[in-house]
Amino acid sequence: MSFKNILQLLGAIAVVLTLFPFVASDYWWIRIFDFPHVQLTIFTLVAFLTYFFRFNIRSWRDYAFVIILAACFLFQLVKIYPYTPFASFEVGNNEQVNFNRSLSIMATNVLQKNKDSKKVLDEVLVQTPDLLVFTETNERWKKDIFTGLQGRYPYKVEIPLDNTYGMLLYSRFRLIDPQIRYLVDDSIPSIHALLVLPSEERIQLHVIHPTPPMPQHNPRSIDRDAELMIVAKMAKESSYPVIVTGDFNDVAWSQSTSLFKEVSGLLDPRVGRGFYNTFNANSWLMRWPLDHLFVSEEFRLLDIKTGNHVGSDHLPFYAKLSLEPETALEQREEEATDEEMRDADKKIRKEQEEEQKE
Repeated sequence: MSFKNILQLLGAIAVVLTLFPFVASDYWWIRIFDFPHVQLTIFTLVAFLTYFFRFNIRSWRDYAFVIILAACFLFQLVKIYPYTPFASFEVGNNEQVNFNRSLSIMATNVLQKNKDSKKVLDEVLVQTPDLLVFTETNERWKKDIFTGLQGRYPYKVEIPLDNTYGMLLYSRFRLIDPQIRYLVDDSIPSIHALLVLPSEERIQLHVIHPTPPMPQHNPRSIDRDAELMIVAKMAKESSYPVIVTGDFNDVAWSQSTSLFKEVSGLLDPRVGRGFYNTFNANSWLMRWPLDHLFVSEEFRLLDIKTGNHVGSDHLPFYAKLSLEPETALEQREEEATDEEMRDADKKIRKEQEEEQKE
């Protein structure tokens, strides 16, 4: 095989992988290609530029090939452009300094088999957040974290499980009517509560960790997508400012999370600021954003970052928000279209139909 043939093969791979998101399938081996999109964009650019070393100016096939590669690269770039510093902010920087209306959050997938709870607790001491969200927590993690916090967080919701979907929520601020709900699966919990700021203003909080599409457990993304849509509709219907956070097991630019964002009307504080990749913490190359924070238009941003390595395959995700409802109109998103709402309902019905079959 000649060098040019190798370049053509690499370019063809880039084209095929670009087309995968257009395949209307929820099987894991299709949806998994949503994840390494940044890597695919770079790969396509390299394939495009390298091909010019063997470009034949008299060959119409070469012109067609580089045009197709260029179109693939532009398509991929458009999807990740919002998470570059060149895009405008969706959630603006804070305009007021009022500690009674601010809230800092740290969300961490601790990795259930991770034995080093001290690293996690040290990260809490470094960041000193008002709200802590831990996922993949079992009884051992519950005991270690509760002991390590030493009563610093008086309000809590604890769901220790051995199936990697346990959740722990600790708050310095009062929680009203905290609920544990199993939205699509009786083994996958989510937490829903009203959080009361020192200003006495209330925030609707949703914490989720939907199951990912995986060949050995859940070969399709039906459950994950349905849970995202259910929470999106709950957020849309809330009369309070809304925060949704957790490990989505999905990337920000995927069709499912994009639809979640459109239906809920929530904003992504990463837009215009960066990717803030949290998984895989053990790889500098194959890393993407799986842990998310979405907020309604009443919020402004004071800080956002990923934390230090805590022995998990996820990095902690940290954000500090300011509640400024008087500036909400400046950030309000357009209402979801009828077609987007139908798509959301379709994903929910699909999960319900699959459950009835079982």
